[in-house]
Amino acid sequence: MKKSIKLQDLDCANCAAKIENAIKKVEGVTGVKVNFLSQKMELEAPDDKYDDVLNEAKRLIKKIEPDVIVKA
Repeated sequence: MKKSIKLQDLDCANCAAKIENAIKKVEGVTGVKVNFLSQKMELEAPDDKYDDVLNEAKRLIKKIEPDVIVKA
């Protein structure tokens, strides 16, 4: 499954890169791309693991950038 997720208040390219690199390491992630300009993240994971992967991604985003609001 591949979904586009809005990352509201993502305000720097470096932050986007940190988020992308952290989420790449999550078990079950088959693809991730964070676009700073559009404030979106493309997250790809197997259908049966997608919810767990998304929850872990949200946790990492809050840890790295507490001001970013994830709108999945």
